[in-house]
Amino acid sequence: MGFKEPSFRDRQSAAQNARKTILEKFKSQPSPNAPEVMRRAAERQAVAAARAEARQAREATKAEQKAREAELAVQAAAEALRLQAEKEATEADLKVQQKAARDARYAARKARQK
Repeated sequence: MGFKEPSFRDRQSAAQNARKTILEKFKSQPSPNAPEVMRRAAERQAVAAARAEARQAREATKAEQKAREAELAVQAAAEALRLQAEKEATEADLKVQQKAARDARYAARKARQK
């Protein structure tokens, strides 16, 4: 009992059976105008529309968030500039006071020398 090689007629009938099953499978599919196919297509379109709407909502919230972050960044920059200006004003005031004190000491020293 060894391997029996299929004959030409066996191979030909196997190929013909395979073609028949493929044709039956193709014929068993519903036509593009069938109600079931139309219903599924409508469902797919509804799902795609819902996804597009959700994507637009996400993009809108992202844009709103970026606008808020930009506004906060502008406020932070303005606050930093205000603090820097206050610091410079304080330093300038301190220098003026130091110069006035130095000038007063210089004037007192000159007055003592006379």
